[in-house]
Amino acid sequence: MMLSSRRFTKKRISLLLAYSLSALLMIWLSYLLPSLLPGDFVTAMYSTSEDVTLTAAQESELRAYYSQDTGFSEYLLKLIRLDWGNSYAFLTPVSELFFEALPWTLLLLVSANILAALTGFIAGVEAAFRRNSRFERSLVSCGTVLEGLPEICTGVILLAVFSLYLGWFPAAGAETAYAELSFQAWLLDVGHHLTLPLASLVIAYFPGNFLLTRTSMIMVISQPYIKTAQAKGLSGLRIRYAHAARNALLPLVTRFGLRLAFTVTGAFVVERIHAYPGLGTLLFNAIRLRDLPVIQAIVLISSIMVLAMIMVLELVYAYLDPRVQDAYQR
Repeated sequence: MMLSSRRFTKKRISLLLAYSLSALLMIWLSYLLPSLLPGDFVTAMYSTSEDVTLTAAQESELRAYYSQDTGFSEYLLKLIRLDWGNSYAFLTPVSELFFEALPWTLLLLVSANILAALTGFIAGVEAAFRRNSRFERSLVSCGTVLEGLPEICTGVILLAVFSLYLGWFPAAGAETAYAELSFQAWLLDVGHHLTLPLASLVIAYFPGNFLLTRTSMIMVISQPYIKTAQAKGLSGLRIRYAHAARNALLPLVTRFGLRLAFTVTGAFVVERIHAYPGLGTLLFNAIRLRDLPVIQAIVLISSIMVLAMIMVLELVYAYLDPRVQDAYQR
């Protein structure tokens, strides 16, 4: 027992060390990012401007100013202090821009992932237990069609029909600007603005969750312990969700976790279509203007989030599947 515990601890320590080294590598790559990207802020802002004309000397001075470099150790200390520098384009601290946009992206992505995961999971479980029925064939057909429909198509269709044509929902923003509303009215207003981008992501995420759950459930329900549960006379609901569904949950947990990890890139297209003020829109504007401090911060934080989510998934796996826990103790 003591030997098994020591092996478990050693594997945990080695795993933590591997993740720490990966995080350090990501920080190093973010430090090198300005030298890897083509173009610069001066070219993006002034090369095509008709209002401002710079002399060669002025261009040279500006490039020298915006390319001021710091050592890696100083860069690391600034990251720890949340001092990510100032945005070249917005003349605002990068941390302020990041934390202003983060809540909107979290609201959109977390809501979309939870809704798509729950509906996809339940639909997949029910379809697997009704195999070869009209219900299953209809869901599989719809899921297959929607799986091939990219987010940009879904977003544009919803925007054109329900916002521009019918006028039921706002075309842009996350809330009504300059409106003085009570808290309840503000929540309704935020929900009203959230509906179209949320629907775009749920429609995009649902088919994959449904098809993955259905496939996993078909494999699980053929196992002997399911037949044993049926022979005991347990209710269909209990067999489906207490016995079968838990063992089919691991692939969906992986998909859900990685979807959450890709918070920025996951909503990039949808945020742009609906002009939603999240991290995707902030990153798009930063890339367009070559605003390197903003790009560095968003890319680095997104990478760290992916790494952290993968580590959390390993812990969740050990809880959901005892076989994973046993593997750590061998």
